[in-house]
Amino acid sequence: MNKRTLAILAAFGATAIYGLNHTIAKGVMPNYVQPFGFIMLRVSGAALLFWVFSFFGPKEKIEKRDWGRLFICSIFGMATNMLAFFKGLELSTPINSAVLVTMTPIIVVVLSALLIKEKITWQKACGILLGFIGAVLLILLGSEVRQDAPNIPLGNILFIVNAFSYGVYLILIKKLIEKYHPFTLMKWLFTIAIIINLPITYHELMAIEWSNLPKDAYLAIAFVIVGTTFLTYLFNAFALTQLKASTVSAFTYMQPLIGILFAMLMGKDQLSLTKGFAALLVFAGVYLASRKPSPPKLKTK
Repeated sequence: MNKRTLAILAAFGATAIYGLNHTIAKGVMPNYVQPFGFIMLRVSGAALLFWVFSFFGPKEKIEKRDWGRLFICSIFGMATNMLAFFKGLELSTPINSAVLVTMTPIIVVVLSALLIKEKITWQKACGILLGFIGAVLLILLGSEVRQDAPNIPLGNILFIVNAFSYGVYLILIKKLIEKYHPFTLMKWLFTIAIIINLPITYHELMAIEWSNLPKDAYLAIAFVIVGTTFLTYLFNAFALTQLKASTVSAFTYMQPLIGILFAMLMGKDQLSLTKGFAALLVFAGVYLASRKPSPPKLKTK
């Protein structure tokens, strides 16, 4: 199996975890853990894991000129992105979050074209369009909206902030990924994130009543720290070593599909013709967006 195939599998794995996270994290907030307190658990837990695993990676030092970019990446990828998403998830619904998170690939493509002059091919544009249509159909026509959402408009705005921030992160981190090992980068990114997030999250972190948490809440917290944070950032970092930022972001379109499949396995949803058609559009969109263009054929006389 070549590295590009492994990168695609890594991007899919990260997306699968994110797809489950919409429901799992929502089930814990705000009754057991408030959103900002959850973020401190995420960044501190992930920082610890990356520091432990970094001992098995190469011994690298961050060059002085790269610390500025590293700090900005941490702001967008481990602070603004996470805070906006989890607060939005508390205020809005998992369904809305799954819809609006599909804006990330569009943002990445536009920003990539503007900031790093990445070429947008017709194949990639068609893939993004197909995936977007499929994701919207899958959510709007095939899912139930939950009622535990006190401020849906504000929550939806925060989802858009999340999508924009994560899109900026994917573009800015690309240069660093090409230069440093993922363990080296992530341990410092999450360590910086602890410092950035601490003043914002401290109050809600201290409000967690650990002795009153049920077993399911502990399992959900563990899933968010190990799965949604440590593994997803590691998988996406590896995927970016072989794929463009716009290609990795295109996998976002599979989050709604995975969310529906998870709901079906839990007995909370059923597969209809509309959902099946939408799922095909999502798969087709991701395939086109991630497929490596064929080299031009040489003309023969």
